[in-house]
This record gives sequence, C-alpha cells and structure tokens, in this order.
Amino acid sequence: MDFTPLLHGFGIVLQPTNLLYCLIGVVIGMLIGVLPGLGPAATIAILLPITYGIEPVSAIIMLAGIFYGAQYGGTITSVLLRLPGEASSVVTVFDGFAMAKQGRAGAALGIAAIGSFIGGTVSIIGLSVLAPIVAGYALDFGPPEYAALGLLGVLLVSTVGNGGKLKAIIAAAVGLLIATVGRDTFTGAERFTFGNLNLADGIDFVPIAMGLFGLGEILYNLEENHKKVHAPAKVTKVWPTRQDLNQSKGAITRGSGIGFALGILPGGGAVLSSLVAYAVEKRRAPRPERFGRGAIEGVAAPETANNAAATSSFIPLLTLGIPANATMALMFGALLIQGVQPGPQLVDQHPDIFWGVINSMYIGNILLLIMSIPLVGVFVRILRVRPAILAPITALITMLGVYTVNNSVFDVYLVIVFGVLGYLMKKFGFDPGPMVLAFVLGTLIESSARQSLLIFGGNPTGFLTRPISGTIFAAIVVVAVFPLLRRAVRLRRGDAAPVVTDAGPAGTQQSSQVTREHQSTEAK
Repeated sequence: MDFTPLLHGFGIVLQPTNLLYCLIGVVIGMLIGVLPGLGPAATIAILLPITYGIEPVSAIIMLAGIFYGAQYGGTITSVLLRLPGEASSVVTVFDGFAMAKQGRAGAALGIAAIGSFIGGTVSIIGLSVLAPIVAGYALDFGPPEYAALGLLGVLLVSTVGNGGKLKAIIAAAVGLLIATVGRDTFTGAERFTFGNLNLADGIDFVPIAMGLFGLGEILYNLEENHKKVHAPAKVTKVWPTRQDLNQSKGAITRGSGIGFALGILPGGGAVLSSLVAYAVEKRRAPRPERFGRGAIEGVAAPETANNAAATSSFIPLLTLGIPANATMALMFGALLIQGVQPGPQLVDQHPDIFWGVINSMYIGNILLLIMSIPLVGVFVRILRVRPAILAPITALITMLGVYTVNNSVFDVYLVIVFGVLGYLMKKFGFDPGPMVLAFVLGTLIESSARQSLLIFGGNPTGFLTRPISGTIFAAIVVVAVFPLLRRAVRLRRGDAAPVVTDAGPAGTQQSSQVTREHQSTEAK
C-alpha cells in the first residue's frame, strides 16, 4: 500500500486552520448531541450557508466533526437523564441510565468514550484502506450503473432506514417529485413551476435541508419540551475499572465490526448499527437478564457501533457519490456548494479533501477522547438552558443563513414551507431522511437513466445486459421482494403479529423492537 496520500492527508489536517475547524466541529457536535432533538442533520443544515466562506477542506472537516462528535454527545443525556440526545443513543438509555441510578454514571460515560474512540479509530483505518479501492472500481461506472446505484440507494434507505417502510417510501417518492421541479435539462421544458420564475431553475438544496431538518426540528422540539425531564445524575469515578474493561472488550470489538459494516450500507448508519450491536450482545450474554439493569456491555456495544458507523458511512459518499443516510445527503450538498462533485473522481481531482477529511477523523477522535470526560459538567449545565430560549435564536440564525446564500426572500419562504412540512412529518411519524436523500439522488437517477436510454437506443433491457448494472438491479429486486416473501412465510406459518410496527415520530422500527424486548426483561 502506498502511504504517500495518507501522509499528505496528515499534512493537510495538521495545518493550524484545519485543526481549529476540526476542534470547532467536534465541540459543536458534542454540544448538539447533548441537546435533545437538535441532531447533526439539523445542525449541518443550519450551518450550510456559513460554509460558503470557508475553504472546502476546512468546511468538510468541520461538518464531519459535527457528525461523529454528536454520536458521543447523545450518550451524556442518555446516561444522565434517560433522554437520548440522538436516535443512535436510544438503546444506550436502557443500561446507561440504570448504571447512573446505581451511582456508576461515570463508568458508563467512560466506557462510552473509550468504545467510541476504538470504534471510530477501527472504522477510520478501514475507511483509509477500503475507500481508494472502491473508488478505483467505481471508475468503471457509467450512466447505467449510476442510475441503478442511485435507485438502490433510495430503496435501501426507504426499506432499511428509520421509521415505517410505507411512510419512508412515500417520503422518498415526494423527494423524487420535488427533484423534477424546474427546467428539464434535456428539453428545456418547465416542469411543476406553475409559471413562477423562482422555480425555473429548480428548488435549491439548502432551503429544503434547512427547512426540513432545521426549522422543522425546532418547531417539533418546542412542542415536545413540556415533557418531564429528570434531574441529572451525579458523575463520579469517571474511568471504568479493570473489571468493567474486561467485561466490555468483547462488546467493543464486535461493535466496531458491526458499526463499520452497517455504516457502509445505504440506510444502515449509526441508528441501525447501535441497535444490532445491542441485540447481538444481549443474545450472546450468558445472563441476558442483566441487560436493562446496568450491564456495561449494553453501553459499550451501541456506543462503539454508532461511532464506527458514523465514520464508515463516508465510504459510499466519498467513493461513489451516493449518500448512505440523511446526514450524508447534507454532506453531499455541502460538497456541491463548495463546487466539489463527490464520487470516484474525488480521489484524483481533490486529494486534499479526500485524504484531509479522512485523516481529520483520527485527530477528531483523539479530541473526543480527551474532551469528553472533563467537559461532562459543562454539558450538564447546558442542559438547563430552556428550549424556549434556544429555539428563537436558532430559528433566527436559520432565516438569516438561508437569506445570505442567494439574497433571496423566496428562499426564506421555501424554508418556512419546508419547515412546516418537516414538523408535520415528524409529528406523524415520517422520517425526512428518505425525502432529502431521494431529492439529492433524484437528479442523478433521472439524468443517468435518460443518458442510458439514449445509449441503449431506448431499450430498457440494456440495463440488465451490463454486468455491474445488471447485478445492482438484481440486488434491487432482492431488496424489494425479500420483505414481501418474509411476510408471506410468516402469514403461512400463522405467526403472531409482525415483529416491528411503524414507529412514532421520535422512534424507529428497530428501537421499538428492542424497547419491547427491554420492557419484557424488566417485567420478568
């Protein structure tokens, strides 16, 4: 392996400016992870306009720091308040809060920090090795392969991601529809503009992202802030004992592998990986009844997995130009704003960004480990700031930010429209992620599909005659048909009610399943 690009990346990230932005990103990420409701997607959406005035490498390093920093920040409220700051920290609540009630909050936060560091580092090494290889193979991709891959990405996020499947598919369909608004790039005909010149060039990504994730989250959180919040538990004896480390080493090892593998998959991400890691540890445990009652493995496994997944989800974005989840869709938008097209050409055309961002994660993980425990007291104080104070400030920043992008009042109206839509989606259990991802990939899917049909002379079977696109379409059929077959088999066997149901606004299918298992354990 040629280590020259890797060393070049360290040269980029170790520049004082990039180190500063890495630190800023990690700190902001931890802060928003601590604040329940305002997740990394919302924060990245709100900060998108700010990245205009920052060098591309520094901007992406900062946004990446926000993403993986938030994974650990969400742990603090999960352990101390039984309130997951992030969806990926939902299962951490079960054993983390139980440990806090036993006076072991410090050990829970300590093992979470250690697991996050190890999981993140393992995933970064995998990213450094695997990403250039994938990018090399992706150079053989043409329009048919990109059309198929984009379609597979939307389908996977709709069927594997958060929320109910039907609702996710509806959200994705709306995203694809919004992507068609504006002038047709092939014929010049206007579509769904209703004669409004502001829509002739289509709807910009920034107002959609800032509305759905920024303003929508603010409105939803204002409604939710009436819920009772527990007083934070005291944090003592921060570092885990030797026995804690021995009990957790297996969970951390398996969590690293699970997080890395699931983070690569579109629709996988930090939420699914943390749930799977928790379920695996509980299934393997000789005494599964310990889980939910303060088992330290129940904190180590999900916290390791969600950090590993946050890192590995950069692989499909940087190498294929396909975002694996909603936050990666926002990172995709941030790169486009900087004039950088994510994809296989990124390694050769923008090595500073490719290797600089990857290597910044090594530094960011070390910063997380150093700062996480000493700053716990600060984060606990931040939790006392009322949402009624934070929300208007955040909303004002959102409005000013979107206006400064194009100096357009119309964009402000769009943010309000999509903000209300985002609020309603959260309220009625629709995940905005598939919608944004489908919007981002919609243009790619349409243009690639139409180019492919021109290549094939209008014959759609041409997609199936090419090895890569044919294989991807076979995968699409499997992903689409497998759940139907599984349901049919269950019905034939006369199984009880389905394992999962549509989750509520703040939950996921998988979290509902694990929650029920947890409640069952408590009942016993």
